[in-house]
Amino acid sequence: MNNNQAKPLYQKDYFTQQDDREYAGKHILIDLWGAKDLDDKELLTSTLIKAVEAANATLLHIHVHQFTPTGGLSGTAILAESHINVHTWPERGFAAFDVFMCGNAQPEKVEAVIKQAFRPERSTIELRYRGETHKNVMALG
Repeated sequence: MNNNQAKPLYQKDYFTQQDDREYAGKHILIDLWGAKDLDDKELLTSTLIKAVEAANATLLHIHVHQFTPTGGLSGTAILAESHINVHTWPERGFAAFDVFMCGNAQPEKVEAVIKQAFRPERSTIELRYRGETHKNVMALG
């Protein structure tokens, strides 16, 4: 493109267009209370892998760290589509999952995998559409 040509206002990327929404990705926060086995590193690792598969996402790297003396875990699954992060507090039966995915991934399918693995007494879920725009609004510059 030479300097005399106009710069395009919008370029195709991995933003999702759904009905009247356009957004970068879905960001889901899942809190588990009264959950079991939150100090089981192998269970968490396998659950992250199953969650990635259920969401139809692409796993690039996974790392889980275990803390002492509580056995709490911090883990991350780095995805081509973004990430799944988790922190657990086994002494309180609490886990906080942070799931963000763009493109064709389906992060809403992660919740069932997580709940099946850790069997919480109760859970909460919050969904945000990150980078949400309107179809008729274009960024300039």
